[in-house]
Amino acid sequence: MKDKIIKGFSKLPETEKRRYVASLCKDPEKLAAEMEAFLFTTEGERELFMDLSENTISSFHLPYGIAPNFLINNKVYHVPMVIEESSVVAAAASSARFWADRGGFVVKEISTVKLGHVYFRWFGDSKLLFDHWSKIRTILLAKLNPISANMTQRGGGIQKLELIDNRDNVPNLFKLHAEFDTVDSMGANFINTCLEELAQGLLAYVDSNPVFPAETCQVVMSILSNYTDQCVVTVEASCLIEDLEGSVNGLTAEEFCEKMLVAFQIAHTDVYRATTHNKGVMNGVAAVLIATGNDFRAAEAAAHAFAARDGQYRSLSSCQVEGDHFSISLTIPLSVGTVGGITNIHPLARTSLEVLGHPSAKELMGIIAAVGLASNFSALQNLVTQGIQKGHMKLHLANILNALSATLSQRHAAQKYFTNNQVSYAAVKEFLDSGKA
Repeated sequence: MKDKIIKGFSKLPETEKRRYVASLCKDPEKLAAEMEAFLFTTEGERELFMDLSENTISSFHLPYGIAPNFLINNKVYHVPMVIEESSVVAAAASSARFWADRGGFVVKEISTVKLGHVYFRWFGDSKLLFDHWSKIRTILLAKLNPISANMTQRGGGIQKLELIDNRDNVPNLFKLHAEFDTVDSMGANFINTCLEELAQGLLAYVDSNPVFPAETCQVVMSILSNYTDQCVVTVEASCLIEDLEGSVNGLTAEEFCEKMLVAFQIAHTDVYRATTHNKGVMNGVAAVLIATGNDFRAAEAAAHAFAARDGQYRSLSSCQVEGDHFSISLTIPLSVGTVGGITNIHPLARTSLEVLGHPSAKELMGIIAAVGLASNFSALQNLVTQGIQKGHMKLHLANILNALSATLSQRHAAQKYFTNNQVSYAAVKEFLDSGKA
C-alpha cells in the first residue's frame, strides 16, 4: 500500500484520510488514536484549522513560551515565542535580562518598502515601449486606484512604478518594478492583486494600440518579492566595557570584549561560521514570527539573501568596541503584519499581539529584531566562554528523559544527578538502567 498511488485523496472525508495515513504505519490503531488526540478541542477550532490548509487530518503542536523582560526603546515587552529547540527561549530571556540591566535594546532605523514585479517578454521594437512608457505608467497607476483605496487611506499603497530592462540577463525580458507600503498588514495578497492588475493593464494597452504588432508583449508572471531589502530594521545594544566586569565567569571585561570581537569577525568572513551564526539570529526571529502568525519562511529567505548581498554570505549582526563602549547590532529585512491574514484568525496569534500590547508593524519589526539579536548574543556569549553544549544539554535533559519514558521519581533523581555531570543520551540511559534513580 505504501507504494500505491492514491487518487482523490483530497476529496475523502477527514476520518478516511486519517485511516489511510494510519494504515501506512506499523500500528495503525495507535497512530489513529494519536492523531485524534491532537485534534482541535472545540468545534469552532476544528472548523477554523481544517480550512487553513488542505488535507488536514490532525494538528501539530509546538511549545508556546514567553521570553520576559525585553527592554526595547525604554519599553518592557514579554515576548511570545514558538519553538521546539531546547534552550532558545531560556537563552533569549537570559540575554534580555542581561541587556535590560545595561539600557536595553534600541531600534535605530526602520524602512517599510515592499517590492513586487511583473516580468514580461517584449518581442517588438523596444524603443516603442520606452516611448510609450510614460503614458502606460499613468494608465496603470490609475487602474490601481480602486484596489488601493483603503490602503491609501491608511497611509500606504503603491509608492513607485518603474520599467526595467532585463535583457542582459534573459533575452527579451523586461519587468515592471513596483514598490509598496502596506502599513500594518504583511500585504502579500494586496501586492499580488495589484501586480496582476498591472499585468492585465499592460497587455490591454499593447493589444489595443495599433502601433504595436500582434503578440508583441507576453506576460511571464506577476509576483511580490520576498527579498525585502528595503523593508529593514536595525537594532543595537551597548554599554560601557566596565559594566561587563563580573558578568562572564573566568574572563575580565576586556577579555570578553576581545573574544566577542574575534567571534564576530569570524562570522563576517567565514561562510561556515556565518551560516550557524545567522541560524542563531533566526532562532529568535522565527520563533516570534510563528507566535504572531507571520510568514517565517519568507523572513528566512529574505534574511539569507540579505546576508549575501555583497556576493559573499556574511553575518547579519556585528560587534564594535569603540573607546570605552561595547556594542552589538543587527540589521535584518523583516516583512511583518499585525492585521489581516492569520493574525486575525489564529487564537494564539491574536493572544501574542495582545501580550505585546497590540504593536504596529514597525514596532513588531523592532521587537522581533531585538529577540534575534538577543538570541545571537547569548549563543556567542556561551561559545566564547563555557561552550554551547553545557547549558543546551542541561535543558535537553528533559527531552532525553521523555524519550526514555522516565518515571517522575527518575526525573527528579536525574535532574539532581546531572547538575554536576555531563548530559548525553548514553549517560542518561546508563543512569536510569543502573537503578540509582
